[in-house]
Amino acid sequence: MNAAELSAWFPAPSSLSPRARGWLQNRGSLTQLIQRRCCGDFRVNPVFQSLSKACQDELAVMNLRRDELAMVREVYLYCGNTPVVFAHSVVAAKDLRGAWRGLGGLGSRSLGTVLFTNPVIKRTPLRFKKLNSAHPLFRRACQNLPEKPPGLWARRSLFSLRGQSILVTEIFLPSILELTS
Repeated sequence: MNAAELSAWFPAPSSLSPRARGWLQNRGSLTQLIQRRCCGDFRVNPVFQSLSKACQDELAVMNLRRDELAMVREVYLYCGNTPVVFAHSVVAAKDLRGAWRGLGGLGSRSLGTVLFTNPVIKRTPLRFKKLNSAHPLFRRACQNLPEKPPGLWARRSLFSLRGQSILVTEIFLPSILELTS
C-alpha cells in the first residue's frame, strides 16, 4: 500500500449497513453513546500511552515532522467484557505544556468525557476509512480479538483548544454491531 492510499480518509463512508452507519456517523460523544447502550457496564482499558511517533497518515494532519514525537494514547472501550472500540489519540508533544497538559493523567478515564464537556473545544468534520491489515492501527486494534476481520471501519477528527489540536481516531470493532445504536 503506497503513502497516498494510506493517507486517504474520506468525508463519508461507503457501503455500510444502516446499523454500522448509525455508529460511524454519530457526531456526539461515542463514549456517552456506548455508555447508554451498556447500561452502566462500560469501562476504558488503556493499553498504550507514551511519547512516540505518529502514524504516517497522521503527520500532515497534525503538522508533525516524520521524526517528531507526539503523545500517543490507545485504549479499548468495553461494554461488559467485550471490547467494542479501539481509540487512538495523538497530540504534539509541545502541546502537552499548553491546552492539552492534563491528558497525560487520564488513566482509565475517557478522553471523550473531557472533549465533550468543554464548550470551548471545537471539532472538525469526521473523516472515514476502512482499515485493513496494511494499516498499523488495524493491527493494533486486532491484537485482542479472537479472529481478525478483513477490515474495520474507522473515523477520525481533530479537536482544537486555543489553537492546539488532538487527533482522535476511533476504530469500530465487529462487536459494536451487537449493541443497538
